[in-house]
Amino acid sequence: VVNISAVKIVKGRGGLPLPFGGPSDDPMRDFFERFFGDRVPKEFKQRGLGSGFIIDKEGYILTNNHVVEKTDEIKVKLHDETEYDAQIVGRDPKTDLALIRIRADRPLKPLRFGDSDSLRVGDWVVAIGNPFGLGNTATAGIVSAKYRHIGAGPYDNFIQTDAPINPGNSGGPLLNTDGEVIGINTAIFSRSGGSIGIGFAIPSNMARDLLPQLKKGKVVRGWLGVMIQKITPELKEKLGLRTERGALVADVTRGGPAEKAGIRRGDVITAFDGKRIREMNELPYLVASTPANKKVTVTVLRKGKKKEFRVKIGVMPEEPGTTVAGGGSAPDLGLTVEELTPELASRLRIEDARGLVITRVRPGSPAAEGGLRQGDVILELDQAPVRDVRDFERRIRQYKGGSTILFLVRRGEGTIYLTVKLND
Repeated sequence: VVNISAVKIVKGRGGLPLPFGGPSDDPMRDFFERFFGDRVPKEFKQRGLGSGFIIDKEGYILTNNHVVEKTDEIKVKLHDETEYDAQIVGRDPKTDLALIRIRADRPLKPLRFGDSDSLRVGDWVVAIGNPFGLGNTATAGIVSAKYRHIGAGPYDNFIQTDAPINPGNSGGPLLNTDGEVIGINTAIFSRSGGSIGIGFAIPSNMARDLLPQLKKGKVVRGWLGVMIQKITPELKEKLGLRTERGALVADVTRGGPAEKAGIRRGDVITAFDGKRIREMNELPYLVASTPANKKVTVTVLRKGKKKEFRVKIGVMPEEPGTTVAGGGSAPDLGLTVEELTPELASRLRIEDARGLVITRVRPGSPAAEGGLRQGDVILELDQAPVRDVRDFERRIRQYKGGSTILFLVRRGEGTIYLTVKLND
C-alpha cells in the first residue's frame, strides 16, 4: 500500500493582499504595491493526499481517478519512506479508477486480487490507506451491503462497509481476511467530513476487468443501445410484473444492437450473458465491460413470458445511447397538453412528431409529484398509444380517484416510464 501526494499548480492573480481585504480592483492596491512590491506569488501549489496499492512488480499502482486527475505532479511514498515520481498510465472517470506507474530501483511486491463476487454481507474487511496523511493506517469492519447505487456515476455498484474510511483513504485497498484486495476505497457519506461508518469501495472484479484497458491508456466500452430504469412498486403493479428484479427497458436506440436483436421498450432484462440482473445498476457495467462484436444472450420478460435474444454488442459512442433513466413514481393531473404538430415539433427540436406535448405542469399537482415536466411528450397511457387531445381527455376521465396511471413520455432523446397517482 502506498501514499500518494498529488500536486496541482494553481495560477492566481499576483499582488499584495490589502490589509483589511477589499476587491482586487481597489485603487488602494496600486498604492500598496508601489511601496511594498509584489510579494504574493502568481503560482502556488495545491496538494492533495490519497492512497493506492501496487498491482505488479513493475511498479503499476491502482488508485482512484479523483486522486490524480488534473494534477501537475504525483509523488508516491512506499512503506519504507522511499519516494518516487509517478506518471499516469490510464484514467477512467466513469468508474473513478486510475493506473499510475513508478520506476523503482528494485522489484516491488504486489497485492493479490480476491473475488469480490464471493463477498457476503457480514464478512470482515480491513481498509488500509493514508487518512489525513497518516500513512499505512489500518481500520477494520464488516461488509454492510453489496450492489449499492449512490449516484456517483453510471457504473455504481459499490461495496458498503462500516470500516472507518476518511479523507486520504481514497484509492487504498479494502482487504478480506486472506489479505486479498476485494475493493478500492472510494467514497464516504459524512456531514462532518470524517467517517461515520458508511464507506464505499469499488469491487475488485470491476477494477481487475478494466486493468488491461487502463494499461493501454484508453477504455473502450460495449454498447447495448437501451435506456433503462428501476422498477418501482408502482411500475411493477401497472406493468403486471411479478417482481421488481431486473432492468426495465424505457427506450431502445434506433438501429442499435438491442433493436436489431428484437428487444423492445417495456421488456424487463433479467439476465445478460448468463449473469442474473438483480438490480438495475448491475446491467450498465456488465454491458460496458463486454468486448465489442461479442455475441451474448440477453434474457427478458415480455408480458410475463421469458424470451432470449442473441445480441452482437457494439462500441459505446462518445455520447452513449445506453444510459440510466431516472425513475419517477407516485402522486388530479394538473397539467395542460397540446397536440404535437410538425411546426411545434420543429420549434421544440423534436424529431418524431407523435404524441402530446406538456405545456404546463401545476406545482404540487399529481403530475408534478409523479415527475412529469413541461416539454415532456406523452406517447402512451397504460401501454396504449395516445392519438390526440380528445382521446387523452376521454381516457383520463375514465380513471377513478386514487387510481395510478402509467405514462410513457419522451424526454430529450430518450423515453421513460412514470406513474401518476390521482387524488382521492
